[in-house]
Amino acid sequence: MEKDTVALLSEELALQKSVANETLQRSKELIMDARKASSHYQREAEKCTAGIETCEEARERAEKDLGEESRLSALWEKRAREHGWKDDS
Repeated sequence: MEKDTVALLSEELALQKSVANETLQRSKELIMDARKASSHYQREAEKCTAGIETCEEARERAEKDLGEESRLSALWEKRAREHGWKDDS
């Protein structure tokens, strides 16, 4: 009878160990998947940041160019008025 109890307890311990190992393996797989996803999103965020910086640089250049264009337009309008041009609109 005692041998049966010992055998049953040994079997129970072996099953618990097996379940614990499977759970541990699954947890490790989930951690790896989470790391991969995190790395992917980090790369996407870096691409987005680079795109925003490029867009901001282009906006600043356009703003500068618009200011220069406005300055030149005002200069040409002033010269035209000096030569008798009148705005009829």
